[in-house]
Amino acid sequence: MIKVFKFGGFAVSDAKSVKNLANIIASHANDQILIIVSAMGKTTDALENLCKAFVEGEDDAHEILNNIKQFHENIMLDLFENKNNPVFYEIANTFVEIEWMLEDEPHPDYDFNYDQIVSIGEFLSSRIVAAYLNQNKIDTNWLDARDFIHTDNSYREGIIDMDKTRSSMPKLLNLLKKQVLVTQGFIGGTSENFTTTLGREGSDYSAAIFASCLQAESLTVWKDVSGIMNADPRLFPDAQKYDELPYSEALEMAYYGATIIHPKTIKPLQNANVPLYVKPFLEPNEKGTIIHSMAILNTDIAAKIVKNNQILLSMSTKDFSFIDEQILIYLLQCVSQSNIKINMMQRSAMSLSVCFNQDDVKFNKLLNTLKDKFNCKYNQELSLLTVRHFKKENLNAICSGKTIIMEQFSRNIAQIILK
Repeated sequence: MIKVFKFGGFAVSDAKSVKNLANIIASHANDQILIIVSAMGKTTDALENLCKAFVEGEDDAHEILNNIKQFHENIMLDLFENKNNPVFYEIANTFVEIEWMLEDEPHPDYDFNYDQIVSIGEFLSSRIVAAYLNQNKIDTNWLDARDFIHTDNSYREGIIDMDKTRSSMPKLLNLLKKQVLVTQGFIGGTSENFTTTLGREGSDYSAAIFASCLQAESLTVWKDVSGIMNADPRLFPDAQKYDELPYSEALEMAYYGATIIHPKTIKPLQNANVPLYVKPFLEPNEKGTIIHSMAILNTDIAAKIVKNNQILLSMSTKDFSFIDEQILIYLLQCVSQSNIKINMMQRSAMSLSVCFNQDDVKFNKLLNTLKDKFNCKYNQELSLLTVRHFKKENLNAICSGKTIIMEQFSRNIAQIILK
């Protein structure tokens, strides 16, 4: 049976991690393995900085690029016996693609520039991982994910053409019988052969698409934690690990911001009934957490999710009109067209308030769209706390010492914006 393994940036952050990855793969010699990798370490952050410097014409673009080159060079020097390994040539050619871009004028669409530059991180990591597995006698084939994950032209939020994507997968079945396969997470390709990305941290989603289309036995996401916790242990020392979760609960937690799984990951797995394992990369024999259809949810454990760097934007009409359904539709269309995802929303007679992740490019685009017809007031550097299966008596302790800006309660979910 086919198993899909997804390794995030932590699992390929240095040479030692790549060696551990190889040990995990070697322990599954009897399985058909498809490996999905993220960019190495903090490479995505560095490439985002490079894209910003390029678009804004800053002088440090080449310095940022050289630092990224050196980071990958150091990892390769630790992994490979000499620089004659073909991977050094492949990585150099991959960087040439960025260098060519930097010599041209930026495309007018910032998101297009973003996808062509930031996606390079996954090509670098997947090339290095495939080469290291081959060096260690694990027969491995590198593949370009854009040949299999097909999207529209929604840059930074590529919408997958599932029919076309599904029809491209059968060719993988024969390859998996012969070799371990390595490809990239986070990216897809358009019909014009441009690169798209699937949203930040979208490698989990990529892995889920591959696993569901291939009818894999399972998807395993290797993380730097013991499994899925009900809260971030750095913020909540009493955090507990779930042994299992039903698809529906995992989807809800991901939607509200639990960073352990990308929000779009669950649906394709649930549709294909493929179980998802979240396992600790450094302790691969530990059980971790399994997400599957037969899991029993313990609602006595409240899930506590904190999203920082939030903006609360309140929009009201300049002519004091009510926020009726027509105006509400218009405002939500403006938010959508700015590629902003709402984390919390509250409507009153005269205003609509939305809370979302800080992103200056998207936020400024939205403000420019609204400025002629609407008054906009906003607060930045806020935190959004979401508690599932909450008990009111426990919320006061969680919010102690914080200023509550806005709060909202439903049957089993509390959302509170804090300063």
